[in-house]
Formats: sequence, structure tokens, C-alpha cells
Amino acid sequence: MNRKSKFDLKNHGIANARAEHWNLDAAPLYEATLARGLGSMSAGGALVVETGKHTGRSPRDKFLVEEPSSKHNIWWGPVNRPTSSQNFDNLHRQILSYFQGRDIYVQDLFAGTDPQYRLSVRVISESPWHSLFARNMFLRPSEKEAAEFVPELTILNAPYFHAVPERDGTNSECAIMMNFAEKLVLIAGSQYAGEIKKSVFSYLNYVLPERNVLPMHCSANIGAGGDVSIFFGLSGTGKTTLSADGTRALIGDDEHGWSDNGIFNFEGGCYAKVINLSAEAEPEIYATTRRFGTILENVVMDPRTRLLDLDDGSLTENTRASYPIDFIPNIRESGMGGQPDNVVMLTADAFGVLPPISRLSADQAMYHFLSGYTARVAGTEKGVTEPQATFSTCFGAPFMPRHPSVYAKMLGDRIEKTGAKCWLVNTGWSGGAYGTGKRMKIAYTRAMVRAALDGRLAEVGVTPDPNFGLLVPQACPDVPADVLQPRATWSDKAAYDTTARDLRGRFEKNFKQFEEYVDEDVKQAGIYAAA
Repeated sequence: MNRKSKFDLKNHGIANARAEHWNLDAAPLYEATLARGLGSMSAGGALVVETGKHTGRSPRDKFLVEEPSSKHNIWWGPVNRPTSSQNFDNLHRQILSYFQGRDIYVQDLFAGTDPQYRLSVRVISESPWHSLFARNMFLRPSEKEAAEFVPELTILNAPYFHAVPERDGTNSECAIMMNFAEKLVLIAGSQYAGEIKKSVFSYLNYVLPERNVLPMHCSANIGAGGDVSIFFGLSGTGKTTLSADGTRALIGDDEHGWSDNGIFNFEGGCYAKVINLSAEAEPEIYATTRRFGTILENVVMDPRTRLLDLDDGSLTENTRASYPIDFIPNIRESGMGGQPDNVVMLTADAFGVLPPISRLSADQAMYHFLSGYTARVAGTEKGVTEPQATFSTCFGAPFMPRHPSVYAKMLGDRIEKTGAKCWLVNTGWSGGAYGTGKRMKIAYTRAMVRAALDGRLAEVGVTPDPNFGLLVPQACPDVPADVLQPRATWSDKAAYDTTARDLRGRFEKNFKQFEEYVDEDVKQAGIYAAA
């Protein structure tokens, strides 16, 4: 292979790199990270890194280039912020100049396990551990595929380069800019590796609907009989935990497409939250934190013994583990499954009023998909002193370039076509709001989800929830009956009624923005059924 003809950074405008490192595996990327003092190795073998001031995504620093080929398809607003081609070009030139004289690490990878829809992605970074992150998270080409690789999307990742707002047209030293016309993403000023992963997801969320594929922020697994289930949910609601079930094979933990062929994973790895992770409750994920090849972001480690403290959130509550999906013992090796039998929507209701599990009609499913509700709790973010309702449409608004109604209509059509059963599962609080009640036991949630997926809840009688119109099962194996009815778990019934009415009002207010885009049946679904 003549590497210089195709595998040459000059083709990307990067001249005079000190060295080019193409498609290195974990061991040399560990060595480079340790040699540069960018990380440490734990006693179990994981690579422990800190991401500085950016311990999560930077939504105010994310921009889409306003250009003719895509501008009329974008849902512009606080989520999708426009920037000019000139600002993009200015930052692009700055990064290319910055890369001169540096070691540059390149990974050629695929996003999408279904060959019919997969995207070839080239990630170019100054950081060896960010290169390993990309290698963990996406699909590695075969030797033959690597030799013939041509990128359809290129990401320039410069985590240690600081943009200058006055010069580069940014809000801060951090910038994530995506240009659909040039098929190019620029990431600067943030060491948080999740920006790489979510840039690929955002790009797929734009291009796949034109190919009649619904991109989804969800996990997925498959039963022994071939039944497929998908789990929508925002961070912290249990997407990764509930899909990594030893009784079912994991298809993927975060991002999938739903095509006429069925479900397929976008990724080849997992990016799990690990704060307060325990070997008892989540043994499969816990084991990955003790393995060579796993990257641990912002996990506290004893500097002498190199032992991890997964309960320490002093750097951030958003501690993360990045690992190849085959570190989980029970996976679907193809990363694909048939048409879903069950669609589960997860919420962590810190107000403690939503039922722990309920059935959804197709219209209710669209309603809750567009709502994308969860709640933040006190202490997890600066200034948050009581539970706050969060509505992130499609359970992933920051990654949806098109209008939410585009994705919601596709979901509704697929549910109707396949007859998939739909469920809303509350993994949040019971017996009271955060501070009074307690978080729902994982064992109970697992029991409810398993009973829903294997059909045991199909014939159980239901009781309509008086505030939200949800159909609540009257019984579930291995779960106390009073747990299923949230009002029954509150000692102060009047307080429950007041809190439930308040949350219902928040749903109603949030949904007004979508009413002109949906049918009357969807408008009247969910909380409207009981209002």
C-alpha cells in the first residue's frame, strides 16, 4: 500500500506534523498518553484521565454552519446555533496551523453496524487518549477495509487548542463546529471526549432520515427468542444499566438506527456513567472499570495504590468509562436486530409522581417521545437546590439537527407498522420527591422491565393514572403492589396530589411548542387523557 497516496495528512491540509500515527491499538496509545503525562494507569489496568474544566458537553459552544445545502433543513434555535462559513474557515485554519510540528493520531473507523447505512469516519487528534476513545467507541475496519478507506466525515480534534472568541467567532475558548457541506467537524478547547462521539451522532441524525432511517438516542438488546427491545432515555435514567442485562444480549448502549431491516448500533463501544457504580447492582459494567483498554474520565484514583474510588464525585458527577462493546460478556456480535417488539421510554422523575412502569398507546408514545422528560436533582449542578423538570425532545435534543417532528413522525410510523408495545418506566423517586422519597430500587426496575419484555405484563389488569392518563399494571412479579401506584407510596397524599398537578402543568406548557406539528390524537394523548 502506498500510504502517502491516500494516508497522508497533507490531504487534510495538515503540513509538517512531527509524526503521523495511523490506527494505533490500545497499547501504544497508552504508552504515548503516559509518556506525555496526560493520564495514569489504574491498578486494574484502565487508563485514568482528567478532562479539566469541561467534564461534560458544552452546548453553548456548539455551532452548525449556516450554508445553502442544509440551512433550510435545520431546527435553528438555542440547540442548533448558527455560525458563518467565514467563522468555520477561520477556526479551521487556526487548528491546521496549530497541528504543525505535533504528533498527530489518526483513526479510520465506521459508524453503523449495518453495512447498508454505515458511515466512514476519520478522527484526527493531537491527543493519543482521544484517539483511543474514538477507537473504543466506533467500529474498526478489517485490514482490507482499512487499506481502501475513504472518509465520508472527518473530525479534527484539538482538545488543548484554545479558540479566541474575537478571532474565531466563538463564545469561549471551546468550540464544536459542524459543516454538513464540507463533511467536516472541528472540536477545540474541550478535553471531554464525548464531543467526538456526539458529533458523529449529530451528523447521522441529519443524514439518515433522508435515507428513511430513524436515528435514536437509545440502547437496545435482544432476547433468546430474537425479540428486540429499545430503551430511550436521557443521561442518568438507566439506558446503559437496563440494557446490560445478563438475561439478554446487548446490541448497543446509546445510539441506534431503525431501518426497514430492523435495529442497528451506530457504535462499537460503550460510554457509561460510573458514579456510584457497584459490582452487585451492575456487575457487567463494573468489571470493565478493571480492564486494560478502558478509559476512565474524571474517576478519582488513589495516587499511591492506584485503586479507584467510583463513589467520589469531587471532580464531577459525570464520571465516565469508555470501552469496546465486547468487554460486556453477553453481546449481539453483529450489532443488529430485527424490528423492535418493545419500545421503552425511561425517565428519572425526581418529583416522585410518575408510575414506575406504565403502558403507552402509540399516540402517548409520540407524546412522551416529543416531551423527553426527566428531572435534575439538587447538588448535581451549580444552583440546583430542588428538583427541576428537564424536557429534551426525542430524548436527545442537543443532537437533533432537524425539527423534532421529523423524528417523531418516523417513530410513530414505525410503531404503527410493527405493532411494537410501548412502555414508560420511571427510574426516579418513590414515596416522595428527591430529599423525602427514595430512588427506585434497581432490582424492582429490572423486574418490571423483564416482565414487560417477556410478555408477563400483557395480560395484567391496568389502572389509569388520574393525572397523566397512563395505564399502570395492577401487579408485577417480584415487585410489591403498592410500589406500582406512586400515590400509595407517599405518606402525605395531599402533597402528592399537589406535586402531580404541578408536573402535569409543566408537561402541558412544554408541549405547546409541538402542537402545530402533530395530529389531534397525539395532542390529546398522555396527560390530556385525564386532564
